Amino acid sequence: MINGKIVAWRGVVVVLAGLLVFNLLNNWLLPAATPVTRPIEVLLLVALARAYDLTWRELGLARTTWARGLRWAAVAVGIVAAGFAVAFALPMTRTAFLDRRGEMAIGTAFFEAAVPVFVGTVLLEELAFRGVLWAMVNRVRGPVYATLVSSVAFGLWHVLPSLDIRGTNSAIGDLAGGGAAAGVAVAVLSVAATTLAGVLLCELRRRSESLLAPIGLHWATNGLGYVFAALAWAGAE
Repeated sequence: MINGKIVAWRGVVVVLAGLLVFNLLNNWLLPAATPVTRPIEVLLLVALARAYDLTWRELGLARTTWARGLRWAAVAVGIVAAGFAVAFALPMTRTAFLDRRGEMAIGTAFFEAAVPVFVGTVLLEELAFRGVLWAMVNRVRGPVYATLVSSVAFGLWHVLPSLDIRGTNSAIGDLAGGGAAAGVAVAVLSVAATTLAGVLLCELRRRSESLLAPIGLHWATNGLGYVFAALAWAGAE
């Protein structure tokens, strides 16, 4: 039993080390290569999960959970879509969608949401944090520790992307202002927000017993964000 726990904790360390390497590659060393590197990272995570004998049920991907996970995912997508629609309809909140990453044609935004966002962001991050990492920690310390470790790691995963957010999102840039202190504050708030989002996603995964549920919520937030951003830029022109 002790040896089994040691092996499991080693697996956690290996996953965290791998995620650190992935993060540096995606955001610093080879950002232009992410269409190639991120699908490879997904495959490496699957291989790592199988190497440590994680079952499909532990990963939240057992076939018996698909229907329940899809129902939860559908509800999550509907709630996010409705929330985005209301925010987009109100002039005072529509400017929040003016993110440079979404400054593209509507058709391109739909493609980004369907392919790069789904595979390169949502699938990678959900498999990493709510799939492999959560399952490994859950084996040795249970769901509370699994959620804590996974969510903190998920928050830290967003440190490097948060450094550019003032330049890509005009609303956040105007609110935060310039200067190093503002940059640090935005990064801290971004990590805190994504950590809390990680807790929500973990709880959704735990309650539904399916990774499909947090995948649905995560995709709705990111993918539909691109679509509404494209609509906002089209209206601003």
